[in-house]
Amino acid sequence: MNEPEPAGDRSTATEGLDAHLVVDRGDFRLDLRLHVAPGETVALLGPNGAGKTTALRALAGLQILTDGHIALNGENLDQPGTRGAQRPRWVPPEHRRIGVVFQDYLLFPHLNAIDNVAFGPRRRGTGRAEARALAAGWLDRVGLGEFGKRRPGQLSGGQAQRVALARALATDPALLLLDEPLAALDARTRLDTRVELHRHLAVHAGAAVLVTHDPVDALMLADRLVVVEEGRAVQEGDAEAVTARPRTDYIARLVGLNLYRGTASGTTVRLASGAALTTGEALEGEAFAAFSPSAVALFREEPDGSPRNTWRATVSGVHRHGDHLRVQLDGPLRTAADVTPAAAAHLGLEPGQTVWAAVKATEIRAYPA
Repeated sequence: MNEPEPAGDRSTATEGLDAHLVVDRGDFRLDLRLHVAPGETVALLGPNGAGKTTALRALAGLQILTDGHIALNGENLDQPGTRGAQRPRWVPPEHRRIGVVFQDYLLFPHLNAIDNVAFGPRRRGTGRAEARALAAGWLDRVGLGEFGKRRPGQLSGGQAQRVALARALATDPALLLLDEPLAALDARTRLDTRVELHRHLAVHAGAAVLVTHDPVDALMLADRLVVVEEGRAVQEGDAEAVTARPRTDYIARLVGLNLYRGTASGTTVRLASGAALTTGEALEGEAFAAFSPSAVALFREEPDGSPRNTWRATVSGVHRHGDHLRVQLDGPLRTAADVTPAAAAHLGLEPGQTVWAAVKATEIRAYPA
């Protein structure tokens, strides 16, 4: 029998990241396939507890896989060896060509900015003077050339984030991992730093994986989104595809849509509750129907006139949402509706009140489930 090929010598593997992350942790299982091309940024987006951080820790080498594999530019970094004659392989974090920007940055408090950035190159054998020169160059690139002698305690949150980014990039990583990199910043600093981070990701030659629960960060920074819920990818695609056709309630809430699943027959989508929606598109079979809260009109009495979807609903909540009020409705369809403050005052909206809701068929987008 031929000797199996060593796991780290696969020359035919594709460039970039090719991973199947399987991690068992108590009752939770992460089972996620992930492919990221060089120069591409992929955002793992999902609620707390979905498995995003577990995925990032596995990629970084801080969490060993139960099964699956992690290959970066053709080299296997983690392969448990649970299948046939496959040899197990695990590469320690310090020997992976991976840069990580943690949520809390984790800069060394006793080192100044230059020495923080120089740490990675020094660990990889670069001489002290060369590493410090390299670090100074990276601080210049992130706009902190004059802050090299400052320690982390002397930096603002935005400055510390940029030092952490420079430290991660100074090692010329084939894979850049960013764990909620903007979460610790205030709103104004977050806006400015997001623009700066986007600029650096745009010219980064390696693959990049961004972990976030913030849809704005994902939409602004990533080329592609992978939505993770309960340890699995539930939807994947570019921002336009994901936001136009959400496939779970979590995604629908993120993009501000009412979403329902049912069975389509022509322009009617019948839901499991027994309610039905008339849409502007004909379909057959399992389907989603989605519409914006702004498409919902509220009335005191049952409306007439042009063909609409109408139903009696009970107001369960009213709260401010930007310049409008977001009205939560219970009834045959649990729905969110956006109305102006003037309209809310005219209708006298308050919890427990009965109203009629209406949505035009042309406002409802239907697509295959």
